Amino acid sequence: MIISGTERMAGNDDLNSGDSEGDNFRLHLVTWNVATADPPADMSSLLHLESPKLPDIYVFGLQEVYSGPVRFLSDVVFDDPWSHFLMTTLAPLNYVKVSSIRMQGLLLLFFTKLEHLPFIRDIQSTYTRTGVFGYWGNKGGVSIRLSFYGHMLCFLNCHLAAHMNNVTERVVEFESITAQQIFNCDKAQTILDHRLVFWFGDLNFRIEDHGMHFVRTCINNKNYSLLWSKDQLIMMKKKEKLLQEFEEGPLDFQPTYKFDLNTDTYDSSSKKRKPAWTDRILWRLRPKALPSDKQDECGDIPDTDHVKELEEPEEKLLELDQDLYTSHMEYSISDHKPVTGIFTLKLKKMYTTPAVHLLAEGEWSADIDAMLLYRPLQPFPSSSWDWIGLYKVGFTGVSDYITYTWVKDDEVAIDEEVIKVYMSKEEIPVRGGECVLGYYCNTWQCIIGISQPFKVHASKVAIEEGLHQTGATDKIQD
Repeated sequence: MIISGTERMAGNDDLNSGDSEGDNFRLHLVTWNVATADPPADMSSLLHLESPKLPDIYVFGLQEVYSGPVRFLSDVVFDDPWSHFLMTTLAPLNYVKVSSIRMQGLLLLFFTKLEHLPFIRDIQSTYTRTGVFGYWGNKGGVSIRLSFYGHMLCFLNCHLAAHMNNVTERVVEFESITAQQIFNCDKAQTILDHRLVFWFGDLNFRIEDHGMHFVRTCINNKNYSLLWSKDQLIMMKKKEKLLQEFEEGPLDFQPTYKFDLNTDTYDSSSKKRKPAWTDRILWRLRPKALPSDKQDECGDIPDTDHVKELEEPEEKLLELDQDLYTSHMEYSISDHKPVTGIFTLKLKKMYTTPAVHLLAEGEWSADIDAMLLYRPLQPFPSSSWDWIGLYKVGFTGVSDYITYTWVKDDEVAIDEEVIKVYMSKEEIPVRGGECVLGYYCNTWQCIIGISQPFKVHASKVAIEEGLHQTGATDKIQD
């Protein structure tokens, strides 16, 4: 039986179903002061690439990324070495970079599995300078906020004031960052308005009072708990109300600062800085009831089948468990060791279908103009700036498209639900390959629908060129 494109648009799309067993999501968060170094050759252990269950989300907060004048200008045009390395490492594993933000040496990157991409919406990022009277970006915070299956999450990467005696200044800087960063979202205008906030980075809190010999003896004997009472962040949490709202796992790993480069030896220079847990990951879970109009926190309307399910105690809508909190001693390119936090995020989805269903219609090649179909599955703020991109399978990010077409310029309505969009053959890759289509919503600044992978056939010209090249090779061999 032949099924028409319109009928196929009414069917289920496994890629866009968004189902995850038990609505549990694995989040892998890394913070690392890289001390201007480029990425190491292999980061498999840091990313846990050998794990039988890879995370749904990767978040990387880096500090002191090299930002010399020439390199920084280059990074404006091209991806910086860290972003490039992570994208090329994770893209073959079906991860996509959703968002990133850079402020001088501070870099924050958010990756997700492709299957979750249509359910990540209203992405915004911002930064706050705190270095040199707030004018210089060597210290401060960068953040990314977004709606994940209808729940508001915010990730804040900070590099706070250094030195033992600046503990109060570090707290003031953090409070200033959380107060100054404003987002264009009625339900979550500030960082602390979000349902879940992760705060991490080189927070620069030190270990007070204890002498060097005692600290190093505790580290050598793995008696880390003897040092906790004098950790400045733990001490300040007893005094500062805002800090008390943030949770942190036990510091059951050796202090991550300061090491001689390319060694596991703590600072042997004349300064002999005392080891400290400067690199931290904390979180704040703020329960919030579902608005009475059944909208989620950023204005999306939940699936009607799930409204009743969502009418539960607010603390059950989103829960978080930390599965791992540790440092990675094997990396020695910096005077800091990277720190990883792995979490299980359990939530009730506000919606389980993407906003748009996409389908490549008919055969695609550079020999003929192509057609695609899309069907809105949920209300969304469409605009004349929306576009549909053609991507190779394994694309690295939203801007990594082969080509795109403006939805409003090239669409022809088929009926009230399914819309056909034209794409010129001149824009289709002549060599073909496995591709997907992605619908980009300009208002939400994200892709809200991904098609199933489909084959773009090589054009006749490409096939002929390939035959000519084969013939030339045969003659050379003869």
